[in-house]
This record gives sequence, structure tokens and C-alpha cells, in this order.
Amino acid sequence: MENVQNLPPHQQKEFMAHLEKMQMKDSLTLYNHLVMRCFDTCVSSFRSKAMDKSESQCVEKCAQRYIKMSQRVGLRFAEHQAMQQKRAQEMAAAAAGGK
Repeated sequence: MENVQNLPPHQQKEFMAHLEKMQMKDSLTLYNHLVMRCFDTCVSSFRSKAMDKSESQCVEKCAQRYIKMSQRVGLRFAEHQAMQQKRAQEMAAAAAGGK
């Protein structure tokens, strides 16, 4: 994100708009996966328009688990990225110090 500040203002605006669009797409994809997974796992009866109590509870627990898992994966990914960036900086510093 530091490099974005080096861009001209009109390109920064375009980049941020593109980033927002990507984030919206990712959010919708996450939501769609959650709905499909929990519905397929929990809903088995189509005898009425409404879900029964056990199906509703199952969907609620499924959604909670899915969201927690997604948050945890995101956190781990961010940690991994930070470690990779730190290693790259250390290697660059070592290479610059060795010259």
C-alpha cells in the first residue's frame, strides 16, 4: 500500500475504486459459499415454507463456524504475509550490507 502513495492522484483514485470492487466481490463470494454450504448441510425437508427449529439451529451454528473459520484463515494469511515481508526486508538489508 506504500507504493499507492507514489501514484498520481487520479491513479490512486482508480486503484482504490478497483480495490473496493474486489473487496465487495470477495464479500459476496464468502456470503454465497456460506449460504450454499449451510443450506446443503442443514436443510433436508421441504414440507413447509419455513425451516423447522433444528434446521434453523443448524444453519445458525454452521454460519458461526464458517465465519470464525474465515476470520482465522484471514488472520493466518496476514501473519504469513507479514513474516514474508519481514524476511524480504532482512534479505534486502543483508544484501545491501554485504556490498
